[in-house]
Amino acid sequence: MSSEPQAPPQPLPPDAPPQRVLRQFRIVFNAVKTHFRQLEHESGLGGAQVWALSVIDSQPGIGATSLSRALDIHQSTASNLVRGLVERGYVTAAREGTDRRSVALRVLPAGQEVLRRAPAPLAGVLPNALATLDESTLLRLEQDLGTLIARLDADEAAGKIPLGQS
Repeated sequence: MSSEPQAPPQPLPPDAPPQRVLRQFRIVFNAVKTHFRQLEHESGLGGAQVWALSVIDSQPGIGATSLSRALDIHQSTASNLVRGLVERGYVTAAREGTDRRSVALRVLPAGQEVLRRAPAPLAGVLPNALATLDESTLLRLEQDLGTLIARLDADEAAGKIPLGQS
């Protein structure tokens, strides 16, 4: 290990590939952030809560486990989202059917009003945009982002935390 101080990295020209890609990431992040702000302003709920509410509305009786799969988030995160929606009076959670262990979720009128006020897409602009890409583009993007994630030495478990949540 050298004790010599390292020279600071030289700034890259604005048209260098890393700078261009960094700008693209900023555009994506800012589009997501802008949509979340608008969603919260118009609906009174955060993006993940609106998305969960929309899934429950489209699948009455869904359980927390199925909701976590639909949102591709950890089950405890889905349970926390549901708890918040129940506490605010937007969703009911009732034991139904023969298996009394599972809870069926249903949107209440107040939750339907939130969904009416919320700007589309309810799942968020990024999931919506990704769903419009063809398979080869998605595979290439997945591989390239996998390489970037490896270089960042990022915690892949963070992929189960919805954007806009901490």
